[in-house]
Amino acid sequence: MKISVIGAGTMGTGIAQIAATKGHEVCLYDSFLGAIENAKDKLEKILNRLVEKERICSKEKDEILNRINFSKKLEDVKGSSFIIEAIIENLKIKQNVFSELEKIVDEKCIIASNTSSLSIASIAGVCKHANRVIGVHFFNPAPLMPLVEIIPAVQTSSKTLNTTKSIVDNWGKVSVLTKDTPGFIVNRVARPFYGESLRIYEEGIADFATIDWALKEIGGFRMGPFELMDYIGNDINYTVTETVFTSFYFDPRYKPSFTQKRMIEAGYFGRKSGRGYYDYSKEFPKANENRDLGKQILWRVLSMLINEAVDALYLNIASKEDIDLAMTKGVNYPKGLLMWADEIGLKNILSQLEDLYSEYKEDRYRPSPLLRRMVKQNKSFY
Repeated sequence: MKISVIGAGTMGTGIAQIAATKGHEVCLYDSFLGAIENAKDKLEKILNRLVEKERICSKEKDEILNRINFSKKLEDVKGSSFIIEAIIENLKIKQNVFSELEKIVDEKCIIASNTSSLSIASIAGVCKHANRVIGVHFFNPAPLMPLVEIIPAVQTSSKTLNTTKSIVDNWGKVSVLTKDTPGFIVNRVARPFYGESLRIYEEGIADFATIDWALKEIGGFRMGPFELMDYIGNDINYTVTETVFTSFYFDPRYKPSFTQKRMIEAGYFGRKSGRGYYDYSKEFPKANENRDLGKQILWRVLSMLINEAVDALYLNIASKEDIDLAMTKGVNYPKGLLMWADEIGLKNILSQLEDLYSEYKEDRYRPSPLLRRMVKQNKSFY
């Protein structure tokens, strides 16, 4: 089976690496000057490191590279059975690419988008054979991160869905099925991890280092929210938040932060620019390791995360198992949020949210109807 990947950035190159490692003939295409050359150099370095670590042998490295056609001609995707688009998060540009692909491949070829937050239905809407369009969202770095969100649009056929899931599963990935709604599972449910942490900072409750410490040391998260935003890139993280906020008709739960906006305007993108919430040319500031304060911070952020996960289940975005799997395998949360909610007690979560709502009178703190219902009926998720 021939696999093509559109876009030779970090994500596209990673996906091409996965497909070639699994024995597929791969076409990796990009039209930008120098992109293909950079992708080839980067992939050779990655594979050389794998040889050094004895994960693969030199022969396997050569075989993987020989399976990939690094191309600057879109026509080279001809004959593909499966195409994954991994380009800039711009709907118009993606739609143009999909329209062009339809002129080259036959109608049996599945065309997938690796978008993290855009509507799959909108992308499919410009296609003559919209039933073969689907969302396949990998996480960075694609070869290492196990999770892939599979997103059928309203137009997607069951055959397209089943074939896509089979391919992804055969690549050794953990696939979860999610409805075509803004942010899908991970980028929707994870919004409070960033948004509520920024809010806590803006209220003067704690600084960046203390909030990061609380969520790592007490909560067990691998990275704190400000470390993670700096790692992802403030520009990218903010764009996803803004997209989800706009797509949900300006629901205040997803409201972007002026603190983050000002960081972007100043060019403080995070690690890639040398400065974000932290200045990477200096020693990091020390956290206030007051455990009572830390518990207060964790409890507020965690209750908001759990409420978002509960609401995703309430609105049938995904199954409870897939929601928990997505958050543990996609963003390395220490526990599935719904399972975590059972451990804490749903009544305690509801009480925290009601206290926040009572204090702020803001709709961002409204408890999910499902949470209220389950507390009333004395039920748990598992």
